[in-house]
Amino acid sequence: MATDVFAAVDLGSYELDMKIFEMSLKKGVKEIDHIRHRIDLGTETYATGQISAYRMDELIKILLEYRRIMEEYGVSRYQAYGTSALRETRDIDNILELLHQRTGLEIDIISNSEQRFLDYKSVALNNDAFSEFLDKPTAIVDIGGGSIQISLFDKDTLVTTQQLRLGVLRLFSTLMQIKSGYSKYPLLVHELVDSQLSVFAKMHLQDKKVQNIILLDDYVSPVLKRVNLGFEKKGYAAVKEFSNYIKNITNESMPVISKKLGIAQDNLLLSYVSGLLVSNICDALKAETIWAPGGCLCDGMAYEYAEKKKYLKSAHDFEKDIVACAQNISRRYMGSKQRSETLESIALNIFDSMKKIHGLGKRERLLLQISTILHDCGKYISMVNLGECSYNIIMSTEIIGLSHIERSIIANVVKFNHDNFEYYSDGTYRFKGIDKESYFTISKLTAILRIANGLDRTHRQKFKDVKVAVKGKELEITVDTMADVSLERGLFDERGRFFEQVFGIKPVIRQKRL
Repeated sequence: MATDVFAAVDLGSYELDMKIFEMSLKKGVKEIDHIRHRIDLGTETYATGQISAYRMDELIKILLEYRRIMEEYGVSRYQAYGTSALRETRDIDNILELLHQRTGLEIDIISNSEQRFLDYKSVALNNDAFSEFLDKPTAIVDIGGGSIQISLFDKDTLVTTQQLRLGVLRLFSTLMQIKSGYSKYPLLVHELVDSQLSVFAKMHLQDKKVQNIILLDDYVSPVLKRVNLGFEKKGYAAVKEFSNYIKNITNESMPVISKKLGIAQDNLLLSYVSGLLVSNICDALKAETIWAPGGCLCDGMAYEYAEKKKYLKSAHDFEKDIVACAQNISRRYMGSKQRSETLESIALNIFDSMKKIHGLGKRERLLLQISTILHDCGKYISMVNLGECSYNIIMSTEIIGLSHIERSIIANVVKFNHDNFEYYSDGTYRFKGIDKESYFTISKLTAILRIANGLDRTHRQKFKDVKVAVKGKELEITVDTMADVSLERGLFDERGRFFEQVFGIKPVIRQKRL
């Protein structure tokens, strides 16, 4: 049976990480090598927005070595992602072009929401305990160099997710500017993070508490693999034991701590800052248990590739988490659940009936579904400027698992459902960074959502059953209802004209009285 050799490369804030995996239908996913190289990209880019020539030369040398290792293993496919350190670089397009010219490697920059989604997919790779943890009130705390992401789950459902600019490198750089002794770090870290954590807890927890924390990070997780803190099993810790351990760590010298934990002295202060950050997060969330499964972005990349190639299948529905995130946003802005469900049912029915005509896939169907969920979020701000306000809310709110372009597609679809459609040739700022293919997706999804919206124009859910079928040059929409649909018919032609312009077929309503 054929074996696929896949390489995952993570260009992180303070390390270049590469894992090589063997994958097959019979054996699933197996890690065969893990290469790590320390390189501090984050300190420069967070402070100046640029990468120095010296650091670029170092980066190129490491990537050339990684490419040589890929060739030795006979890697058939690879994926290389840049995260926050590269995201915050002002001349990123020039840097990516230079790296491609000098190393031959294509590097993609992923958004924070995509990165965090892959990070917690990494937990599902080779971890059966993942689904068990998510059945209870659990927070996945993903700590990076520039920011952290806290995602709350209850009964295996994503409740909320929020990014906070409290990354380890960012905190450490601030402490270096203060030039204070590390004995004062506990107080300083608490003062730096308390306000953001308090606001998060007030908004999303209220009187609730989180039972478990699944920790994804580079510094505390390795420590929990070496020491016992309230659990015999490695990688687990009781929060009280962990907090006491962090408090007492300053009583010993750096060389002793370094030897005890197996951490290089260069990384010890970063590990300490990370430990203090985790302790503060645990206090804010009122958590009881920490689990550090040890996953990383490379594992998430391997999981996604293996899932796409059907080398493995997870018991956890990750697409459901994206939908749950959108539903939480809708609730926050007082969206109508009943109205959204009606639109979703009609819009997805139309989408599924037109597969041969629109040529869109499963991912675009998901984007349409989220558009129906968020279709009226802007009314929280203005009933008059509903489309524009909805656009701004969606573009300003992270939806975990979606790229920036996908979020932009949804924001435009929702806006154009309410407002006049803007064309690619108009050069509008809304299409900045959007290619022609994404623009066509916007126009197709907008046309479908407009038709669905037209069928429920009065928001009274008149249609108990909607059947859709393509017949010749018509999209025949048959509705079962005894209600008067004069208003829907009268306003349908306007929305139908745009649909006909996009797809070349005319939508018509057929009423079948019960």
